[in-house]
Amino acid sequence: MSQNSKNDFNLDLQFFRGNVYKHTPDVAHLTTGHPDGFLLSFNKKTNGSKDWHQYFNYPEYGFSIHTMDYNNKYLGTNYAIGAHFNFFFLKRHLMLRISQGIGMTTNPYDKVTNNKNNAFGTKILDNNYFLLQYQKKNLIGPIGLQTGFMLSHFSNGRFKAPNSGLNTFTFNIGLNYNFDKEQEYQKIDSLPDKKSFRERVKYNVAFRTGISEGPVVDLGQRQFYHIGLYADKRIGRKSALQLGTDVFFSRYLRDYIKYAVVAKPNGQIVDPNVDYKRIGVFVGHELFINKLSVETQVGYYVYKPFDYEIDLYQRVGLKYYAYKNCFTGIGLKTHGGRAEAIELTLGVRL
Repeated sequence: MSQNSKNDFNLDLQFFRGNVYKHTPDVAHLTTGHPDGFLLSFNKKTNGSKDWHQYFNYPEYGFSIHTMDYNNKYLGTNYAIGAHFNFFFLKRHLMLRISQGIGMTTNPYDKVTNNKNNAFGTKILDNNYFLLQYQKKNLIGPIGLQTGFMLSHFSNGRFKAPNSGLNTFTFNIGLNYNFDKEQEYQKIDSLPDKKSFRERVKYNVAFRTGISEGPVVDLGQRQFYHIGLYADKRIGRKSALQLGTDVFFSRYLRDYIKYAVVAKPNGQIVDPNVDYKRIGVFVGHELFINKLSVETQVGYYVYKPFDYEIDLYQRVGLKYYAYKNCFTGIGLKTHGGRAEAIELTLGVRL
């Protein structure tokens, strides 16, 4: 590709306004306002020095900070910082951003002073957002325009109850500033043909753990252990399809079962000897970006004696291949819009 300048980065500043999605009736009282805020991002351009730059059409990577004022008396304002990738389509005018980071809320749940905030049970939160935008750079000198939509999610991953979490849809508009003129991107003819990429089926073992709490405040935080066994098959340089099973040892469920036996939530009659363990089968996809990958999975419980949450579960996470086929990562396991656990992962791909 033709790029000689070292000023291979740009900034963008955007303002947004939107709505909170009511994913459960429990958060209806938190969806009364229209959230607004700003998003400030630093983006570094890739230059073709590595093969994966061209595989993904010369993406950008960087970090961003954003604020989310919910305009609701129970919620206050959230702040977040995260790392992201920008992927480009339609002659680089359409941009998709995927971001993962951490956040902080100014007004978390408090049993005495703020017991209506059942969305955020802790001050420190997990945050991820997706951004889809039309982008035009260098409209007036180094200044360009971008506009589109953002989906932002804040929760503590059921680290501590309560934790309904909130998903916000917003419309964004802002300006970008390029520290150099837009470069020309050229294909590298020396790359092997896409059809020549082959790899046998790989077998994976993933051990996931963390701390979680049941859906009742002060029930107690407990360690969980989730074991994943699955096969994957590469279908190209970028992607692999997965098929496997999960075994869940979610120890907080033992506490919740004891609670449900006595409290009978929603009139539910619970056997005190019911098994808390669960087994699921899932299909998934892994997107490889150099040593990083983005993993998404959808599963179904085939063994779930205790009637808790729905039978479908989802997982989205980041993996990093630290040494050959050994990986680590972090992911979020959910049931629809309700988070169950933030999972720290160690695994091997054989």
